[in-house]
Amino acid sequence: MSNWGGKYVIGLTGNIGTGKSVVRRMLEHIGAYGIDADALAHRAIAKGAPGYRPVIDVFGKWLLEADGEINRQKLGGLVFSNPAALKELEKIVHPLVGKAVEIIATRSKHDVVVVEAIKLLETDLRSACDSIWVTYVSPEIQLRRLTQYRKMTPEEAQKRILAQSPQEDKIKEADILIKNVGTFEDTWFQVLNSWKKIFPALPQEQEEIVEESQAAADEIQVIRAKPKHSTEIANLLNKFSEGEQKLDRNDIMAAFGEKAFLLVRVGGKFQGVIGWQVENLVSRTVDIVLAPQAVDERILLPLIHEMEEASKDLQCEASLVFVPDKLAVSDPIWQSLGYKPASPEKLGVIAWQEAAVESKQPDTTLYFKQLRKDRILRPI
Repeated sequence: MSNWGGKYVIGLTGNIGTGKSVVRRMLEHIGAYGIDADALAHRAIAKGAPGYRPVIDVFGKWLLEADGEINRQKLGGLVFSNPAALKELEKIVHPLVGKAVEIIATRSKHDVVVVEAIKLLETDLRSACDSIWVTYVSPEIQLRRLTQYRKMTPEEAQKRILAQSPQEDKIKEADILIKNVGTFEDTWFQVLNSWKKIFPALPQEQEEIVEESQAAADEIQVIRAKPKHSTEIANLLNKFSEGEQKLDRNDIMAAFGEKAFLLVRVGGKFQGVIGWQVENLVSRTVDIVLAPQAVDERILLPLIHEMEEASKDLQCEASLVFVPDKLAVSDPIWQSLGYKPASPEKLGVIAWQEAAVESKQPDTTLYFKQLRKDRILRPI
């Protein structure tokens, strides 16, 4: 056990494009608290953060945007083609990230913490881990994912791949090796079986009802969905989204690699689903689908309340909800829940702004609510 409040710490690493974040989210679905150390590295050099001035002092003001923020693309272009520059950057950022991870892990209410970091084995985070999990894919799959999903040019993708240590070096250090080369379901069962071997006494996949009314006929239940609910989620999205979606179980299984879902059941029948993700301490609700008769405060309140409680457990600072235009007309409901319409540039905190831009959905209105007054990384 680590010194972080007696938590069991899983160190999750793997080279770029091998699916580390997907595996981290799978572990979160099972019951771990996930920390993306690489996202914290971005926060560490944001304007006003402790790494901001040292980076400018070392690399120069040419990196700055008009708003004073560091252009990470320019910085990345420099350090990924210059090993000496990369070491200088890591010398600034790694200690800050290590301290932030320690603070967040210690504050977590979970017994198991998973720390995702591409440079896990090369930093002091390694010594805090009880087991090392490594994700692996072939170089061909790496290249395809970087060009297809991250829109890198083949030359840029190859430069990123070659800038990292060989995958074999990480594999040698692995207690658990996840071969992320098949379907989401294949990877899910690898993760689930590995979890069961380490934590046989912890609860496994069970339906968890988290909100329930007392009325028998109109009983409202909010359920934290698991991958086994994929068929029900697909049916709801197809039936009530009013789009041309033709989703099946496999589509939703894959979506679990990016987000979590809550189902609402009224009188024994599923009437709605929301899907949200937590990244970089920001909660982003990107799917809200309800049956027409379910669009009222009595049903939205427990759904949004549970999303917020789960997000607070994950130490989120803010909640961004992308409300479909047809639901945004119910503005008084959202106001009663503490949300206000917002635009990304008005959010103030750069991490919140980036989250809003990254997660923006078409034909939606962004509603914002701050979940905690104290910024989680202020201690560093």
